[in-house]
Order: sequence, then C-alpha cells, then structure tokens
Amino acid sequence: MGWWRVAWAALAGLMLAAHPRPGVAQESVDLELVLAADISLSMDVRELRLQRAGYASAITDAEVVEAIAGGFDGRIAVTFVEWAGAADRHVTVPWRGIASAADAERFAAAIRAAPLRQARRTSISAALDWSSDLFDDNGFEGYRRVIDISGDGPNNQGEAVDVVRDRVVAEGIVINGLPLMIEAPPVAWYNIPDLDRYYERCVIGGVGSFYIPVQEMTSFADALVRKLVLEIARPAPAPALVRVQAEAPYDCRIGERLWRERMRYLE
Repeated sequence: MGWWRVAWAALAGLMLAAHPRPGVAQESVDLELVLAADISLSMDVRELRLQRAGYASAITDAEVVEAIAGGFDGRIAVTFVEWAGAADRHVTVPWRGIASAADAERFAAAIRAAPLRQARRTSISAALDWSSDLFDDNGFEGYRRVIDISGDGPNNQGEAVDVVRDRVVAEGIVINGLPLMIEAPPVAWYNIPDLDRYYERCVIGGVGSFYIPVQEMTSFADALVRKLVLEIARPAPAPALVRVQAEAPYDCRIGERLWRERMRYLE
C-alpha cells in the first residue's frame, strides 16, 4: 500500500470524525459522488446529448473502473443529477454502488435512458446546497464525499455561490468543477469569458479540490475520465491541475449582475 493511501485514509478518518453523519450507513465505500450536470437553456439539445453521453462513457471507462477496483473497499457510490434554476433540480439516476464494469454499465444505461430535460436560469448555489443534502441517509458511508458540478455559466439566481460553497465545504464535502467554456460571450448572453477562473474562485472548494475546463463538448468525456480517476485513485489532483488562490479580488456576483443588466436591456 502506497504511503499516500495510508495518509489519505488517516485524513479521511479525521474528516469523518469531525463531521459525523446522521442515520446508520448500510454500506462502506471509498467515495460518495454526486455528478451534477447543468441543463439550463444555454445548453442546446446537442450539447445536452453530448453531456449525457460523456457521463455515460466516462463512468464505464476502463481507467475509471480500474481506479474504483483499486480503492480500499473497491467500491464507490454515485448519483447523477441535473440542475438549472433555483427550483429546478432532479435526480436522474438515484444512488447506486459501483464495484465492477457491469455495475458501471448499468449506471450508464440509466443515464442514457432518462429523457432529456431543460430549464431556465442558472443556480449553481442551489445545486450545491441541494446536492449536499443527497449524502444524508443515502445508504452509503464513504471516506470522502464529493460533488462534481459541470456548467457553462456563472450563478445568476439564488444565494451567492461562494457563500453556499463555504457552507458545503464546512460539512466536509469537496466540490470539484467542469466549467464548460464552449460558447463565448456575447453569443451566450449570461456567460463569461473567464468561467474557469470563476469556478476556481467561487465554486470549487475543500481538500484537494480542482477543476478541469472543457473547451469542446466532444472532449467532455475525456475530461471527465481524467477527473474521475483523480478523485477516485488519488488523495489530491496532479500538481499541474491544482490552482492556487489568486491575490486579486474576484466578483463572485458577476452572474447576477449580468442578468440584471440584460433584463434592463430587454425592457
């Protein structure tokens, strides 16, 4: 067993002790993972299909399955959810344990079979807050709890995203991100050109948190595979992917401000 696995197990034990869970866990897993996908109207139907296909492909990738098998328990728990505005959150695939390629294939099939949905607005904050509640009494007890959130724009509805981020991280949950930097403003009116930096400063958080920008939807699955392998197999991401806190202030309310400005323009 590598030294980093021993160190991570100790750290994970301390995190669990510091943040006790309600209820009685039914099954021990290495990781409890919420995959939270953006379905706001800024994502067209083609992008939604590619996003779904990317999640289904990534969870069944041989590298990901190998990483799962190499854990302490050799098993993770995953749920796939979709979100848009503050009132639009939906569990597309409920919690399932994945310990084999067959388990992963069944999870992927459930993703593919679900009908496509779209909804208005973008509330990353509501998605994070709601996703954090999904860990409660889900039938699993993991060394780590992670929310993987993908989206193509900043928060423009609900609570301030950095405030919710800090609250979720205080519960011992790690937030990682996949900023989708595909449509450049002003084509996508409510998006921003530095969405990767926005995710760095306002969205991700927790021990070893990181993000991987996606420049083309066709590369979404590859980015997600890299991300899942890092989350499952390592205590922290590779140094090349770690972003340090920038010194300059960043406006985490930029999405809300853009929304107000566009609404005034349309009046």
